[in-house]
Amino acid sequence: MATWIAIANQKGGVAKTTTAINLSAALAAADCRVLLIDCDPQSNATSGVGILPNGGRPSLYDVLIGKMRVTDAILSTEFSGLSVLPSSRDLAGANVELADESDHAFRLRITRDHIQDEYDFIILDCPPALDLLTLNALVAADSVLVPMHCEYFALEGISSLLQTMESVRAELNPGLRVEGVLLTMYDARLSLARQVADDLRAHFSTLVLETVIPRNVKLAEAPSHGKPILEYDIRSKGARSYLRLGREILDRARRDRAATATNAEHRDA
Repeated sequence: MATWIAIANQKGGVAKTTTAINLSAALAAADCRVLLIDCDPQSNATSGVGILPNGGRPSLYDVLIGKMRVTDAILSTEFSGLSVLPSSRDLAGANVELADESDHAFRLRITRDHIQDEYDFIILDCPPALDLLTLNALVAADSVLVPMHCEYFALEGISSLLQTMESVRAELNPGLRVEGVLLTMYDARLSLARQVADDLRAHFSTLVLETVIPRNVKLAEAPSHGKPILEYDIRSKGARSYLRLGREILDRARRDRAATATNAEHRDA
């Protein structure tokens, strides 16, 4: 049964798509079956795994408007174990087209039953906005991973995201939780970055993941080649950091599943 993780932060430029692509690849490299869903009309996650956005190809847009079954829109990638539900420019129109539909927030969630048993992890790359596309991702997801840049404006907008999550929990998806806060583009040489990282850990405590993603040229280059960093340069610092992140997410998922199983046993006793 798949674990659904939304990668979300309404602030742009915090490595959401980089994290979605490379966490997906790291989990696939650990022999997990992974589906990456590109919820952003910019389609960067789609092109970042080697699939060129194509107006004639089925995409998440067709799934959300009910034109296509989700299983018919999923594509394989060249990275073993990793599939993608691509985005397209048409996806921008979903915010308007679905706004008046009574189930507009549940269009993605209703696909769960069709693909839940086909994957171990489903990673959702959200756009940099708290719009209908992000809302669909939060309603479908089990948890939210929040990438945060190590700068003083890192906390800007995070309160809005957490408030939105609280609203989603209260009204639409009571099981939604914070997977963790991921520090990105970290430069240990800068005292400012170290100070901000310390402040974030003090503010969010155990929600901050142990893994830190460094600034890395290879991470910036990989998307232009349509490859995850593990395929582009597995020896780079960026590749090693995302492999660590994959292991940390796997460990958390195993602990959560063990705790769920224990609670179920206690209820049945």
